[in-house]
Amino acid sequence: MELIGYIAALVIGLSLGLIGGGGSILTVPALVYLLGFSPVISTAYSLFIVGLTSLVGSYRFYKKGLVSLKTALVFGIPSIVAVYVTRRYIVPAIPDSIFTIGGFEVTKDILLMLLFAGLMVFASISMIRQNKKPGGNADENINLDILDENGRSVKDKNQTFNYGGILAEGAVVGTLTGLVGAGGGFLIIPALVLFSKLDMKMAVGTSLLIIAVKSLFGFIGDIYNYEIDWSFLGFFSLLSIAGIFMGSFLSTKIKADKLKTAFGWFVLVMGIYIIGKEIFF
Repeated sequence: MELIGYIAALVIGLSLGLIGGGGSILTVPALVYLLGFSPVISTAYSLFIVGLTSLVGSYRFYKKGLVSLKTALVFGIPSIVAVYVTRRYIVPAIPDSIFTIGGFEVTKDILLMLLFAGLMVFASISMIRQNKKPGGNADENINLDILDENGRSVKDKNQTFNYGGILAEGAVVGTLTGLVGAGGGFLIIPALVLFSKLDMKMAVGTSLLIIAVKSLFGFIGDIYNYEIDWSFLGFFSLLSIAGIFMGSFLSTKIKADKLKTAFGWFVLVMGIYIIGKEIFF
């Protein structure tokens, strides 16, 4: 089971390299069910793993000029504040036993796993539906004709912002990330397209940078509350990063849209399984 857990670390990075996201949604289940960590410490470790792998992934987009630093800053500030406050103060303040319904006790661990499973279900639906739309493959719908002298995209130079929407969405995503330890890219990307008028490819690259920064800042809040196994965390993260490079290589040979749909169905099944396991078993 432990070996499968480490293989899952590769899969997490592999999905990030292949489809630009999604893998972080598997981090907490792998840590809890395969490697035996508690849900609370798993969400903490997930923030570090997700943050580091997303940072590596975002650099690939940045080299192509597909990261809007201005958008990342505007969206990132409320996200960073929200995720840090959530991990530093809110999560430790949640009581171990929350309430009881009949003979079923809802504990802190169960609540976090149910929240995470709900996120998995919503994320899976987003991945499945995205590729059922006409021209659903984002990579084929990006106009990169506007470039600067260095070959970088300059589409965000004349960018308009809905600051209220971006700030509110950033705070919500930051709080959600703090609670469940997942990046929330399926929420961030539509928000960037809607409120910042970014195209899909630019939104994906910018989302990865936002996820990296807010996740790592959230993890800083955990350092004060929990004893961290740095050797395990470093090894697991290195496997995930190795998966990114493997995925980037394979992405030139595999159609990402079909893979993303299949991965979405897998995440949906996993989310339903976790809900059933936490409530009925």
